[in-house]
Amino acid sequence: MKFKVRLMRIDSRGYAVWVPGLPGCSALGRSREEALEKIKKVLQAYLEALDEDESGLESSIIEI
Repeated sequence: MKFKVRLMRIDSRGYAVWVPGLPGCSALGRSREEALEKIKKVLQAYLEALDEDESGLESSIIEI
């Protein structure tokens, strides 16, 4: 899966990165690369938590 992320330089402290549209899905890193690696882990945990919250519920895929 691919997700669009936003990066913002925070002075000399490093980078903030977040996934637009996924509340709370954000990370900080000293370098751009570190921030991107951290957001991958945060996103994976976020998606796993969504799957756990929906266990036992019926789901369908629809086209709009």
